[in-house]
Amino acid sequence: THAYVIITLNDLFFLTDGRYFEKAKTWLKNWNVVLIKNSATKFLKKFLKSINLTTIGFEKDFVTCEFREKLKTRGLKFKGFSKVIKNLRKIKFEEEIKIIKEAIKKTDEVYKKILNQITPELREMDIRKKIIYEIFSIGGEGESFPAIIASDKNSAIPHWQTSFSSIKYNAPLLIDMGLIWQGYVSDFTRTIFLGKPFKEFEYYYEIVKTAWWKGFEKVKTGTPIKEIDLIIREYFWQKGVDKYFIHATGHGVGIEIHEEPKVYKETEEVIEDNMVFTIEPGLYFPNKFGIRLENIVIVNNGKGEIVSQIPLDLKILEF
Repeated sequence: THAYVIITLNDLFFLTDGRYFEKAKTWLKNWNVVLIKNSATKFLKKFLKSINLTTIGFEKDFVTCEFREKLKTRGLKFKGFSKVIKNLRKIKFEEEIKIIKEAIKKTDEVYKKILNQITPELREMDIRKKIIYEIFSIGGEGESFPAIIASDKNSAIPHWQTSFSSIKYNAPLLIDMGLIWQGYVSDFTRTIFLGKPFKEFEYYYEIVKTAWWKGFEKVKTGTPIKEIDLIIREYFWQKGVDKYFIHATGHGVGIEIHEEPKVYKETEEVIEDNMVFTIEPGLYFPNKFGIRLENIVIVNNGKGEIVSQIPLDLKILEF
């Protein structure tokens, strides 16, 4: 929660306070680990001068205005850059992809366990608590974001805040969850049905499922990322439901739950090998129900790879 990285042509510096100093020294074998003493900003200014820097680039998409102002000092010039690290993180290394694949497989395990524990008397928050318990049980480090458990009409709100309301029978249940595995995250969504699904729900479910596969078919190196989003929107338009798709199709995943690239119609870049992102089309009918299906896709050898073994077919639970 408190550390600074300084990279020069010849050296790597990691500055942190006494709470993390010993751990950082153990973990960062090839870095110069520096202990921050007293005021962090005063220490940083002195340190920057001590290593003979005069111009310092900084991530202006992360540094606050207050912190930037506190760093002002004679003899140091600061130049802000956007998305420097974010863009570097778009393309994953082999080791990162290995860990993300493990995270996806562990997420599958948790989801399967949760399905076996859902009973009619549970509340949305009870299911989230079970997810957290199972994540720790398999060795995960916690949730990658607060799990969204949305029953019945609540599923029509894409980022519903899991409540203490009881889940409904003969109604959909949206489960959007993920875990942290060795510092990397997963993201996964299924919309299941408790009881006997009604025809309208089944009809729209098949549309969302087909939309997912249409998006996935566009995952090829050299293809503009926006084509994934556009083909899904076009299909929803053909079915007359495009106005019920109210968010981007996906996002990059890595050490954060939302990274570059954004899978959206305005994204101006092409798909490359070793990109990792979600495809998550959804339809949301206010005060009725919502449906979202999501998998992480890894771009490998020119095409998309699905690691999750959980089918996109509608899962029905009857008690």
